Amino acid sequence: MRDKIWLSSPHMGGAEQKFVQQAFDANWVAPLGPNVNGFEEDLKVYLGEEVHVGALSSGTAALHLGLVLLGVQAGDEVICQTMTFSASANPIRYLGAIPVFVDSEETTWNLCPIALEEAITDRIAKGIKPKAIIAVHLYGMPYQVDEVHAVANKYNIPILEDSAEALGSTYKGKKCGTFGAIAALSFNGNKIITTSGGGALVAHTQEVKDRAVFLSTQARDAAPHYQHSEIGYNYRMSNICAGIGRGQMEVLDKHIGYRRNMHDFYINLFAEIPGVTVFKESSGDYFSNHWLSAITINAEEANGKTAEGLRLHLEQVNIESRPLWKPMHLQPVFAEFPYYGRTVAKDLFETGLCLPSGSNLNDSDRKHIAEHVHQFFK
Repeated sequence: MRDKIWLSSPHMGGAEQKFVQQAFDANWVAPLGPNVNGFEEDLKVYLGEEVHVGALSSGTAALHLGLVLLGVQAGDEVICQTMTFSASANPIRYLGAIPVFVDSEETTWNLCPIALEEAITDRIAKGIKPKAIIAVHLYGMPYQVDEVHAVANKYNIPILEDSAEALGSTYKGKKCGTFGAIAALSFNGNKIITTSGGGALVAHTQEVKDRAVFLSTQARDAAPHYQHSEIGYNYRMSNICAGIGRGQMEVLDKHIGYRRNMHDFYINLFAEIPGVTVFKESSGDYFSNHWLSAITINAEEANGKTAEGLRLHLEQVNIESRPLWKPMHLQPVFAEFPYYGRTVAKDLFETGLCLPSGSNLNDSDRKHIAEHVHQFFK
């Protein structure tokens, strides 16, 4: 059997070893160092806005610190998009706060502005105004920025922008990761670029970035001895990991192009297969990095074929695929918490599938995928 085709595997550009070697040569293998500063500057320049970036150990750390910086405390309520990875919601519980989950809309699969306003008005009527909103750019697709922020601004609730999957995506020409009061990026091994593990917090002022860095380095006070006046975290990115990130930044746009080409491949592959819809931008306002290409399958129109059936078929021939994120309000760990909306997220989960999308896939991989997709639907 041929080598496995992965959903989204790391793709090195070649320059990563140069930056890592520089760290070894200078003995900057301990946390912090020139690569951390350089990586933060690279990201700041790439995002193209007046932003300030703090490199952290993970995207989850960025979300956790983002909530802390927005003043979320135990007992507060935080609205969270239900269709997302659990890392979007877990930090709410780290703080002892209460997640309030909101459905998706059908165009971007992201936070539904109608259900969002319903949730806000109902929580306020119940006596608790939500402290923050976590909005996610799912699979690299920007959420409905204008509509979602209009609702958030109406009720003066800050948005924590989860851009973990959307580095390089844009809405109306503006980079994802620059819309929220605070944003989180991820450089996990399967993301657009990787630092092996890592993330970043994006702020709009130097003061907020400095506060995030302070908290991420155990909140050590300015004293010659180790003195701490508040609780901190061990969330800073290492100089070695940041060196990998610096090399990855050199190939970021090229790798986005490769992933968008994979998306075009799926558009063509499924063009004449009934019942299959490829997830794509709804208008020119949206530019997705297509971190993961995804489809939905209408079993009635597809002669009884289902997303789970296709997943199992591909698995037998060493092709990895994955169901869409299971909504958070359907997860056992979050079952007790409030939910607002209809069944859009649930329906997507039951009919959707993510397909191999890596920037390192080649013509042989695409031929293998196409052959077995056609075999399944025949």
